[in-house]
Amino acid sequence: MPFKIKVIKFISSLLLAVFFIQNTTAQKIKIDAVGVVVGKNIVLDSDIEKFKLELENNSEGKIKISDCEMLEQLMLQKLLAHHAVVDSIVVSDAEVNSQVERNIQFFSQEYGSIEKVVEAYGFNDIEDLKTELFGIEKENSLIQKEQGQITENIDVTPEEIRIYFNGLKEKGELPEFPAEIQIAQLVLNAEASPEEINRILKKLNQLKKEIEEGSSFKMKAIINSNDPGVTNNGGRYTIDKNSTFIKEFKETAFSLDVNQVSEPIKSQFGYHIIQLHEIRGETRIASHILLQPEIPQEKLEKTKELLVKIVAQIKSGEVTFEEAVRRYSQDTDTRNNGGLIVNPYSGESTFDLTRMDPALYARVNNLQKNEMSDVFYDEDRSGKKMYKVMIMKDRTNTHEADMVDDYVKVQNLALQKKKQETIAKWSKEKIGDTYIKISSEYQKCNFDKNWTKEISN
Repeated sequence: MPFKIKVIKFISSLLLAVFFIQNTTAQKIKIDAVGVVVGKNIVLDSDIEKFKLELENNSEGKIKISDCEMLEQLMLQKLLAHHAVVDSIVVSDAEVNSQVERNIQFFSQEYGSIEKVVEAYGFNDIEDLKTELFGIEKENSLIQKEQGQITENIDVTPEEIRIYFNGLKEKGELPEFPAEIQIAQLVLNAEASPEEINRILKKLNQLKKEIEEGSSFKMKAIINSNDPGVTNNGGRYTIDKNSTFIKEFKETAFSLDVNQVSEPIKSQFGYHIIQLHEIRGETRIASHILLQPEIPQEKLEKTKELLVKIVAQIKSGEVTFEEAVRRYSQDTDTRNNGGLIVNPYSGESTFDLTRMDPALYARVNNLQKNEMSDVFYDEDRSGKKMYKVMIMKDRTNTHEADMVDDYVKVQNLALQKKKQETIAKWSKEKIGDTYIKISSEYQKCNFDKNWTKEISN
């Protein structure tokens, strides 16, 4: 992949990541010097260093970039953000807040709790963190939408793809595609008994009664809830309709009156009762108590035995893997597509072998095409217990790009290049009517574009 495309691709995805190395590098980086002003947007000297560091880390040292090259890429981002506002690009607060909540949930899972994230990066409180994240995501969304508007009518013809591929081949610059795999799974859940579910429901109804009679919801949550974050937040969450909370949680929270406690509800995580504390416009402040049914060892063993029998049927030819998935698998995400696992980062059914989750990599790395793994135990993030078997549906080794075998990938690269050329042409035109001021430290940079032309408003 050409250098500039690589850099642009990384830059467009690093705004949030760079934010989270800010405080850990603050002692080593100048943070008060303005390197460039583009419209009403600024790039600090520290931004250049932070992006360089994150770019090198994410590329595993394969991409090296000078301060001037990095600055030019950051200026392009600021130019896009500036003109997104000029062009009246709309990014709703609800849209941004939804992404902020997703980010917070992700980092909370990584660190164990949102409080630990706040502490690790030196914020005053959760609201301070959310305010900072809001600004970052707002700019990110503006940039993405402006890029989309500029390139919305861009496409590549088969002839353009052929010319692009042959050009790379003649220059000896054909990209190397990493090893990729396609895997499918068959999942059997270890289900709780009706008696255990009744016990859970009886317990939740008792807690509901005690809370309605005056007991503290927070204390009941701390003592009883299976939500791992309860010790930090007392089961209390801020929710809007764009939040990534499970459907059942959101629907219930929005159906309650202030101080009302819900009836027990079921979700993928277990069983809950929810209390609404505040209504703030389109936002709800609510707490929950989560109880998860216990699965006895005997039930786990029976689930494993059943899956072992199904695998034996597949190996004997009595049933295909795909047929067994449709007949037996209890994973709703993969049951209707033959068990194929979708890569959450790309949305495709292929995985880059070098960038897989380590636990999944260990399970499938040594499998050959059409080979099944051993039956193994697993738990999802909701605590659901299950047994799985996986099969290697397809596997390709690391290889140089081929026009036939890798047509779709080559097509995407050609399209990406054409879009970047379109954005480059756009930026050249927009620089002329945009206020740009570059500090003396960077005036001698040899930029691709005429950024050093200073224009007053």
